[in-house]
Amino acid sequence: MKEQESIPTSKVQRAGKFIGTGAKIGANYLKHYGKQLVTGESNKDDLHQNNARDIYKSLSELKGSALKVAQMLSMDKNILPSAYQQQFAMAQYSAPPLSYPLVVKTFQRQFGKNPDQLFDSFSKSAANAASIGQVHKAVKNGKNLAVKIQYPGVGDSVKSDLAMVKPIALRMFELNASEYDDYIQEVEARMLEETDYDLELKRSLDLSVKSGKIKNVIFPNYYPEFSGPKILTMDWIDGKPLGETLKHEIPQEQRNVLGQAMWDFYHFQMHTLKAVHADPHPGNFLVTPDYKLGIIDFGCVKVMTEDFHAKYFQLLDPTLIDDTKRLEKAFYDLRFIYPDDTDKEKEFFMDIFTKLVVLLSKPFRSSTFDFADKAYFDTIFAFGEEISGMKELRKSKKARGVKDALYINRTYFGLYNILHDLKATVNTAY
Repeated sequence: MKEQESIPTSKVQRAGKFIGTGAKIGANYLKHYGKQLVTGESNKDDLHQNNARDIYKSLSELKGSALKVAQMLSMDKNILPSAYQQQFAMAQYSAPPLSYPLVVKTFQRQFGKNPDQLFDSFSKSAANAASIGQVHKAVKNGKNLAVKIQYPGVGDSVKSDLAMVKPIALRMFELNASEYDDYIQEVEARMLEETDYDLELKRSLDLSVKSGKIKNVIFPNYYPEFSGPKILTMDWIDGKPLGETLKHEIPQEQRNVLGQAMWDFYHFQMHTLKAVHADPHPGNFLVTPDYKLGIIDFGCVKVMTEDFHAKYFQLLDPTLIDDTKRLEKAFYDLRFIYPDDTDKEKEFFMDIFTKLVVLLSKPFRSSTFDFADKAYFDTIFAFGEEISGMKELRKSKKARGVKDALYINRTYFGLYNILHDLKATVNTAY
């Protein structure tokens, strides 16, 4: 993959890139409607393909939070047409990498030395590259290391990038403006944390030690002496990214082992640590040759308060659905409904969110669950498509759901999708 020699870092440069992309999208629409007038065809597949290609190209050159949002959207099969999902999913681990001279500059700023002065060997080409940074392989005292280097200007551009993404997201994907504003506040907070590698090092050391006894899950050791605000060094884990592994045949027994390891890892964090690795996409996990799950990225962590934990996880109580008063209070607590909603609004949102809770909590209502169940996931995606088109949700002036739930919902969404792709049968009791 071709390397980038530079990244636009100033607001003016980055805004110019967004404007240029907007012009390309406009040209794609003109071409689409011109063809429609001439031929009478109204198929939007080509339009989506062209827009997805142009948007991804622009965002991959910008790096940072804009590309991260694209990565997150790629995981939601109900928001984006498949063309966008396929393009944006590349942000998980195969974005265009930075050239080696830019990597050297980052080392010079942080350590006053080149990489080859710190390590016995250091690969000049990135092993993989994503939205916030890229990884190089190094060797020190006979140990293979993974060195994650943050792209220049990423931390400084989070707020301005997200402000520029807003009108594109609202118009192209018809997102609810009030929910988007709540969503973006939470996304901004997590992304600012993701650009702080000192914080990631601290969390990685803490959470990996506390989670160290979970069966079939492994973590790298971390090296503070070779780490800092923009560089993070850890052991190199031999294995393939989960996304790559899923492209090959895996024995069912090993699918179940990997799925159980992931389920146990997440629920230990949810209910014991109340601090969750909240970025469950296939690029953040490795599969070792003996089918252990390697956890390699604690950049995005959602910390839960005891109060929020109690309110959110009451939704998994199987007796809740049959207790109307408790259910209504739970929905008020989580802002699915509001005291000043009309009776019609309350009835509508109670019905929608009750159906959603019943559907998404199904894996918890039995001791084991087969995530290969196509009918179950077809039902989820169909229901998602149905509610995404409801004008009551689109036009609501209130965010439906507390923002603290955003990354927990996203975590479960990513977890369910990975387990479905694994076709794993999992012991879901917790």
